[in-house]
Amino acid sequence: MNEHTKIGLHIILAAVVIGMASDGLLHVDQWGINVLAFNVVFVGAAFFLMRRFAKDMLTPHTYALFGAQVFFAACFAWRAAPELRVACTGAILCIMSAQMIPALGVTTRLAGVVHYAVGFVWSTINSFFGSFLLIFSDIEFSSIENSGWKKHLFSVMRSLLIVTPVLLIFGALFAAADAAFEGLVNRVFNFEFEDILQHFMLFAVFAWFSAGYLRAAIVRSASNGAMIGVPFTAAENVSKFNDENSASETSRMADVARESGEHPVTLPDDKTVVEHINTEDSEAETRPVGSVPDSTASPVEEKKPPFSFADINNSFLPTGFTLGAVEIGIIFGLINLLFLTFVIIQVPYLFGGMEMVQNTPDFKLADYARRGFGELVAVSALVLPLLLASHWLIRREAKSATLLFKIFAGIQIALLFVIMASAVQRLLLLTGSLGYGLTTIRLYPMIFMTWLAIVFVWFAVTVMRGHRQYFALGAMWSAFFIIGATHVLNPDAFIVRTNIALMQQGREFDANYNSRLSADAIQELLPHLAQFSLEDRETILRNFKHQRCEIARGSGFRSWNLSRTESFAELEKIHADLLQFGNCESEPKFE
Repeated sequence: MNEHTKIGLHIILAAVVIGMASDGLLHVDQWGINVLAFNVVFVGAAFFLMRRFAKDMLTPHTYALFGAQVFFAACFAWRAAPELRVACTGAILCIMSAQMIPALGVTTRLAGVVHYAVGFVWSTINSFFGSFLLIFSDIEFSSIENSGWKKHLFSVMRSLLIVTPVLLIFGALFAAADAAFEGLVNRVFNFEFEDILQHFMLFAVFAWFSAGYLRAAIVRSASNGAMIGVPFTAAENVSKFNDENSASETSRMADVARESGEHPVTLPDDKTVVEHINTEDSEAETRPVGSVPDSTASPVEEKKPPFSFADINNSFLPTGFTLGAVEIGIIFGLINLLFLTFVIIQVPYLFGGMEMVQNTPDFKLADYARRGFGELVAVSALVLPLLLASHWLIRREAKSATLLFKIFAGIQIALLFVIMASAVQRLLLLTGSLGYGLTTIRLYPMIFMTWLAIVFVWFAVTVMRGHRQYFALGAMWSAFFIIGATHVLNPDAFIVRTNIALMQQGREFDANYNSRLSADAIQELLPHLAQFSLEDRETILRNFKHQRCEIARGSGFRSWNLSRTESFAELEKIHADLLQFGNCESEPKFE
């Protein structure tokens, strides 16, 4: 068995184990400790393959990414808010994309934003299609020793694959023909065919995607001699083909000369014409770019440096697609002018506060707060890619353009922080004592903008000081930190706590909205039930019962979640109050 086949079989085995671990992920609304178990199995499989076939991939940063993936998977068993789960899912996908970067020949520590984006695209493509190459090209089944336990193992597997559909067909016919046999089958195999199909499809999808992903991550050109995206055998034969083709061409020309009765023409140093040409070609390849072989030869046109994925720059682009000092000055000059105009308008409101807003004619608080917050968050998010793309497009030889960019970018970031302050003020007015309370669509954009503020500071420290290669790594880990800190904050509980405080100050409390948040909020609401009106109390208890019944429909160890467990334990103490709304069997699904 050759090395490539051995690696391929180990990847398939790891993918099968991962696929089996994915069984608990069938119901998205029941995700909890099952997500942690799946990611632990996935990380363990990846670690096993790296340890055995690619030890150089096990760097401190790889271990850190593995730890971060397990942490964010554990967050599914910590908090129940759907927004947090979306953030953790994004973090896990980002980590898996980062793990793909070394397979592309780039040092993770120095990878840029483009590398991370390509890593995500490359991991996605390989997850879908890499398994085809793994099964139909990489693994040479003929090289597998068909003896001993391996012979029996493959015989058993082959037999099961053949007999399973036959048994299902005949079993279905017998069950349809005899009621007693159907009852026996139902008693022995107490499950629905639809459930079996769902579990099998889930296993197949995760096993397939995992095999393709692991193939791309583990099988690298640096360690295995294979070019990325092509089968092992094809990659191995590329260099061999080139060498053999060159040698065979020389031999063919010599044979033609001998068959025609001609003697090879010799040149100085007793070389034939073919050997002399090959010598000149070899010298031309090693000659410095721009040099000439002698004083009489014409100058060679200077060539652009070869494209390198590890150091992606704009040198391969036509000049018309890059930016010089003029372009930077005009583009960012106009953008900064626009930003400055907006900031000048916002300054009175920033320093005037609520009194300024209320005293402005024909200007309502809702128009100021509701309309402005989302737009300003969007502006803050769009500035970052604008700065990154513009910096990347600056011509390397245009030193004045680089200096001008630093000046204008610094001004733009300063103006942006003023705009962010305006957005924060709008949120405080919107959720303050005279506002409308706190919701998820108001809190999470604020958290996102906090991360953006950190990223812009990091941008100034790295990109603007000529260390762009460190930006993406810092931005990624700062996002991980913010997501982790958000879990500690417990957003749904924070929202309820804030709204209850506003209610105690005389503001209206939306009982339906606050009680339909995740289980994270239940323990914040229960101690204050006596403070609500009878109608609000009934609304809250009815929604709590909805949540409790929804979880009970698919509960089990694999869907365990800390917040749900603690919250529902508290609900048991008021079980009698919940029973007034009926039992779970008659309860409709929570819309």
